[in-house]
Amino acid sequence: MLWPSRLAAWSSGRHIRAKEVLKKRRNLILLANREHHGTALSPTDQTRLASLRSDPQIRRRRADDERRNMVRRALLGERLRRYPVDDEQVAPTLLGNAIRRFEEYGYNRFGLDSQVLWDELIGDVPDAVRRQTETARTSVDFFVALLYGHLLVAAAAFGTLFAASGETALLLVTGLGLAVLAPVWYRCAIAATDDWAAAVRALVNLGRKPLAESLGLVLPEKLADEREMWTKVTRFALRPYGVDSDGLDAYRAKPPGA
Repeated sequence: MLWPSRLAAWSSGRHIRAKEVLKKRRNLILLANREHHGTALSPTDQTRLASLRSDPQIRRRRADDERRNMVRRALLGERLRRYPVDDEQVAPTLLGNAIRRFEEYGYNRFGLDSQVLWDELIGDVPDAVRRQTETARTSVDFFVALLYGHLLVAAAAFGTLFAASGETALLLVTGLGLAVLAPVWYRCAIAATDDWAAAVRALVNLGRKPLAESLGLVLPEKLADEREMWTKVTRFALRPYGVDSDGLDAYRAKPPGA
C-alpha cells in the first residue's frame, strides 16, 4: 500500500464508521417501517428501535430515514455490500473496499482463499464463468484507466499553462474539464465492481467442487468441515511441506479400486 500508515489507518477507520452507519440506517428503516404498518415488534426489536432513534451517529438522518420505504433500505444495502464483511479487511478507499469485498468472499464463506488459489479456480470453472469474470474486470480497468489518463492530461495542461503564450484558455478549460470528469470515472469504476463481485462469487460457488476433485479431494458433508478443509488447502499452498501437511489426508479421495 502506497498510503502512509497513519493516514491509511485514519481513512480505514473512517470507512469502518461509515459502514456501521449504513447498517444502523438500514435497521432503522426496517424497524420503523414495521412499526408504521402496525406490525407488532418484539421487546428486543422495540429496544433496538429506541436505541437507533437516539444514536448520535444517525441523528441527522433519523427523521428522513424513518419516512423512507424499503426501496431506500435496499439502496443502502447496495452501498453496504461494497464493503468487506470483516472490518479488518476494510481499505482506505471506496474503490479498494469495493474490490476487497469479493476478494474475501471465498475465505469468509468457505475458508477458501480465492486469491491464493485463483489460477486453480479459473482452470476448473465453466468457460462462461471464466469469461464473465474477465469481462467484468475489464470494465473496472477501463474506468480506472480513464481516471488516471484524465488526471495525467489535466496535470500536463496545468503544468504548461504558464509556459504557453496564446493557448491559456484552451489549456485551462481542458485541465478543469478533465479534473471534473475524474470523480465521475471513479464512481463508475466503483459501480462496475458490482458485476465483478457477482462473477467472482459465481467463480467461488461453482468452482469449489471441481477444484476439490482436481486436487484429489472430496467435499465434506458439513459446511464447517469444508471450511476447515479449504483452510488447510490454502495453508498447504502457502507454507512449506511440514508436520501439519498431513491434515489433508482425511479429505483425500480414495484411489481407484480401493
